[in-house]
Amino acid sequence: MADKRISYKVGGKVQGVNFRKFTVKQAKRIGITGFVRNASDGSVIGEAQGSDKALKEFIQHLNKGPLAASVTSIEHSYIDTKRGESGFSAR
Repeated sequence: MADKRISYKVGGKVQGVNFRKFTVKQAKRIGITGFVRNASDGSVIGEAQGSDKALKEFIQHLNKGPLAASVTSIEHSYIDTKRGESGFSAR
């Protein structure tokens, strides 16, 4: 099955609540590669790559977030995949 890659943006109370740590943990558990980072507008953004099924599960976790988070929006779009990427990191 061919991997797909998304660019994502999560809005709400998502900074200062361990959202990036949560995202890294979930991505590694599911087998997603990519990254997550805080954006200057208070959102969390990143890219994620994996199977269609894995990405759907990943997006569900982004919608929920860690307990202290309050997710109000999530946007994602498909982008070109990256070859040779290993792991998922917080930046």
